[in-house]
Amino acid sequence: MSSSSAGKFQDHYFVLGIDPKADSEMVRRAFDELKARYEPSNTATADPARLEAACLAYEVLSDITLRRAFDRLKGVNQNEGVAKFSGPEFFELFGRDTVLRVTILCVLYDRRRTHPYTPTLSMRALENILAVTSEELFVALWYLKQRNLVVNDDKSSLQITVDGLDFLEIKRPSAESVLPLIKPSSIEGAAVAETEPEQVAPPPTPAPAPAPPVKTHESVLSVLNRALSRA
Repeated sequence: MSSSSAGKFQDHYFVLGIDPKADSEMVRRAFDELKARYEPSNTATADPARLEAACLAYEVLSDITLRRAFDRLKGVNQNEGVAKFSGPEFFELFGRDTVLRVTILCVLYDRRRTHPYTPTLSMRALENILAVTSEELFVALWYLKQRNLVVNDDKSSLQITVDGLDFLEIKRPSAESVLPLIKPSSIEGAAVAETEPEQVAPPPTPAPAPAPPVKTHESVLSVLNRALSRA
């Protein structure tokens, strides 16, 4: 695996040798040509680093959502003459970016811990787990790759490095900061908890009706006396 492709911004259009206006068929055709040229079976031109770069480019450009986000980052179809600063929003999201980077590392380390033989996640899988925009995810991954905290494998999937794990141990992230950036449906046990039927309390048992008063012997004699006096 090439460390340069894991640590630098990659122009996916340049890697595949296509124009940003290329349609999906042109993207696939360009990738197939590079794959055939650089794959290990082609001993004359095999190049693992270039093959890795081509795989990553194809994964992004063949997905509508990922390609749209990459185009925005690259500035495709944007007028540079009207570039503007985000203003107060920049400062509001600055802290969120820091937490997002830690959250990505948590997700990738959890993947390695729970799936030691398949410790990687594709870009699409990571996007489905995180409750963030594609732009936020791209920027966070750019930083993590620059720091060699995250790398791509030979299939362009993402995995945490030893440096990434050391970073987590130093930062010691809390659940309160990380979980809000993860979709509830992607948290183990959350879906089960949401579907459990609501426990309905049984209706209260009605209080027993009061027993009728018991007439004593004295009260009966009083009634008889009153009746005799009226007679």
